[in-house]
Amino acid sequence: MNNALPKLKKPEAIVFDMDGTLFQTESLLLPAYHKMFDILREEGLHSGPTPPEELILGSLGQLLAQIWHNVMPEADEAVHRRADELLLKLEIEGLEAGGTLLYPQVVETLAALHERGVRLFVASNGLEDYIHSIVVVHELKELFEGLYSAGGQGTATKTELLRILLDNHGISDAWMVGDRSSDVEAGKGNNQTVIGCAYAGFGKQEELKGSDVIITAFDELIALYDNAE
Repeated sequence: MNNALPKLKKPEAIVFDMDGTLFQTESLLLPAYHKMFDILREEGLHSGPTPPEELILGSLGQLLAQIWHNVMPEADEAVHRRADELLLKLEIEGLEAGGTLLYPQVVETLAALHERGVRLFVASNGLEDYIHSIVVVHELKELFEGLYSAGGQGTATKTELLRILLDNHGISDAWMVGDRSSDVEAGKGNNQTVIGCAYAGFGKQEELKGSDVIITAFDELIALYDNAE
């Protein structure tokens, strides 16, 4: 972020993406991904090697249905739905086993924003149980007013998901904070401010084009908020 802080409008609420924004997804995803393909091979649903990790890491932020079309386009829908089940089960087991990571200063920054009276939410294209488990395991539940997920709300786009969230809570001024183009589209599609996160490295830099501000560390949000009018 530049030394001269941009002047933004103070939000009533800040809405966060989960993977690549709050949660270091690869700390959980990659072990589960490899175990999932071991099971698919055992069940006769996949043959050959596990697809490269880059395929799933590069798909983060998309809906699961889109992710599997990228990772194993030749597989039929039944295999994709079995992959959904297995990945969720393995990820929740991994979360409960411990060792997963949030990005640096996430807990401290969320707590500081909460103390300032900002309403905090999650809006993710992930599955409902996955998002809930991350928040519970990392003891963030008390900080968030609501957890919204494509899996829970049955939405086809993050723009639609954010619209539901804003409507449900009567919010007119929010910041959408995320690392992918879907986050930028969701914020701009609902006439909200977008803070792009450039520290995860899953998305390409051009994905954040259109963001009002791009941050390179999560705790930069505090100065942005304090400087907003």
